[in-house]
Amino acid sequence: MQLLNILLDASATSNASNYFPIGLQLFFAIGFVVTMMFVTHFLGPKRKTADKLENFASGIETHGDARQPMAIKYFLVAILFVLFDVEVIFFYPYAVNFRSLGWEGFGAVLMFVAFFLAGFIYIIKKGALTWED
Repeated sequence: MQLLNILLDASATSNASNYFPIGLQLFFAIGFVVTMMFVTHFLGPKRKTADKLENFASGIETHGDARQPMAIKYFLVAILFVLFDVEVIFFYPYAVNFRSLGWEGFGAVLMFVAFFLAGFIYIIKKGALTWED
């Protein structure tokens, strides 16, 4: 009988009328955004000059085509940076908990550093960081 009373109390507290303030706030937020978009579109200035319709290039005169081939080395270095940067993040939990991890944790970190250095040496031996084309 107590279980039935608990279930009935739980269902009474989670009816649809409890979500009315959230729905009302969502309705007003969406209405505000839509209203502001229409107001700025119809009342805002409309000056379509050649300078305004031109692509923004940070004040630098554009020249050439943007579809020129680019060396893959830039992308490779970026990916390797992200890879090793994420690996370095794994040192933080060890630095915070090094006392509680003890010698077993120290051995695990040494193994991690060994794998980390092995990967770095492999990348250097493969020539992934040399810039000569």
